[in-house]
Amino acid sequence: MNFSVAFLVIMYLIEGAHSLVEFTNFQCESLDRNFCGFEYCHIKSVNRTYKYISLKVNLYKTPVSSVKVNTAIYKRLSGYKPFLYNVTVDGCKFLENQNSNPVSKFIFSVFKDVSNLNHSCPYDHDILLEKLSTEKFNHYVTKILPFPEGVYMVKMNWIAYGINRAIVRLYLTIT
Repeated sequence: MNFSVAFLVIMYLIEGAHSLVEFTNFQCESLDRNFCGFEYCHIKSVNRTYKYISLKVNLYKTPVSSVKVNTAIYKRLSGYKPFLYNVTVDGCKFLENQNSNPVSKFIFSVFKDVSNLNHSCPYDHDILLEKLSTEKFNHYVTKILPFPEGVYMVKMNWIAYGINRAIVRLYLTIT
């Protein structure tokens, strides 16, 4: 077998072997029920291969003009251990200039097209995330920034006016 044929076979095997993301659990917790509450927070399974997540956060004290978001990724290894990223970003400043933080830009790009978080502060309306599919999520964690196979948790702490108001946890498996 010559070099070019071997190269093509290797490239075919690499391209043919692809990862698959499966959402396993989605939890939303309001830490201050006077500030916000989750109207819904769920995984919907349309069929065996198509799942999506959706949530709606009702904001009770608007307008919201000071938000920080802490996003951490954990991998399950005898319990969930920190993996790769743990970043906190000023949400209002970030939405004004998304190029200011490349890691946050990557995380935000996963869900920006399916949410109404599309403008800078203040926020005087409820927050929606509608139908973030495993297919879209899969594209980001296998094609753009490949993650190794495993069980993961993405945890987001939503902090308004210096107080942690809500925690969102997405559990997923990459095979």
